[in-house]
Amino acid sequence: MNRIYLDHNATTPVDKEVLKAMMPYFSEKFGNASSVHEYGRVGKMAMEDARDIIRKFIGATNPDEIVFTSGGTESDNFAVKGAAYALKKKGDHIITSSIEHSAVINTCKFLETQGFKVSYLPVDEFGMVDLQALRKAITDRTILISVMMANNEIGTIEPIEEIAEIIQGRGILFHTDAVQAVGKIPVDVKRLGVDLLSLSGHKLHGPKGIGALYIRKGVKISRYQHGGHHEKNRRAGTENVPGIVGLGKAVEIAGRDLKKDADYIRGLRDRLHKGIEDNIKHIRLNGHPDKRLPNTLNVSFKYLEGEGILLNLDMEGVAASTGSACTSGSLEPSHVLTGMKVDAADAQGSIRFSLGKENNKEEIDQVIRVLPPIIKRLRSMSPLYQG
Repeated sequence: MNRIYLDHNATTPVDKEVLKAMMPYFSEKFGNASSVHEYGRVGKMAMEDARDIIRKFIGATNPDEIVFTSGGTESDNFAVKGAAYALKKKGDHIITSSIEHSAVINTCKFLETQGFKVSYLPVDEFGMVDLQALRKAITDRTILISVMMANNEIGTIEPIEEIAEIIQGRGILFHTDAVQAVGKIPVDVKRLGVDLLSLSGHKLHGPKGIGALYIRKGVKISRYQHGGHHEKNRRAGTENVPGIVGLGKAVEIAGRDLKKDADYIRGLRDRLHKGIEDNIKHIRLNGHPDKRLPNTLNVSFKYLEGEGILLNLDMEGVAASTGSACTSGSLEPSHVLTGMKVDAADAQGSIRFSLGKENNKEEIDQVIRVLPPIIKRLRSMSPLYQG
């Protein structure tokens, strides 16, 4: 059985070029980048080369604006907690959206236990943040706004530039979780107008366990963890040189192939969507029809449970998801879909297909062949389905 992987928003396979670039730093180039001898200098140079690649890719001014982390979750924690604690004498109010990744949502909930106040912005039926609600939520105590660039479950691309315009000149820091956006769509921190931006290696064909946080020059945030003086005294811990090299190479490849890959993957996604629409009744597209990541298709199959669909797809060799991999053990409906006011039953029947550059038309056509019989069989057993 040929297995088909359509869960790239959960993680991506490491690109062969990335793996090749990393390998020497596991063996002969094993030095600690903080060591002053030749072994250390080799690692340090590789790390700084990667930092500059990432700096250029996201449009940052200075390589020092890039801080390496263990991944998107740490970057989000670093940005949100770091900004909150650094600015607590100025204010205690944070604004975020109701559909953020759990790395932001749960960090904000933790900060509420520490005396901070958090406003969770509503979204419309497409998952777009309500800008009028944002304007009303801002107070003279607001110190931070954190809104993701693109949603991990539905792919909706948020109005980041418009948010930046609303808060311009108000002394409020602006963070965006761009973990799902970087490597799929253009990302330019100056154009976006953000002060802090999170990204992760394993979402763009890099290794797991490595990420970065952009911190605009002049922005002061509190240290997330303490120890040595690594990353210019901002993030303690021996640097993951192989991971950093891999992240740099993955970003380099993304910059080289971004438009070509996006156009190709969008074509496959739209082919899959049309195949589902043409062959299966009672479905709902979740997310914005146009302002959406080129690789993401989230569909609710009415009268069914998503877990049952996933298990049957897996038996046919197809890997997909019901939403975020970080919440896959939860029995609750997706907070993203419920935040969009999707009916709870429809939310339970949602499947996220997230495609990648190694997928092809034959795989998509195979999914279109096997999915309708699965839906028909499961609906025949569903007490909710009336035919």
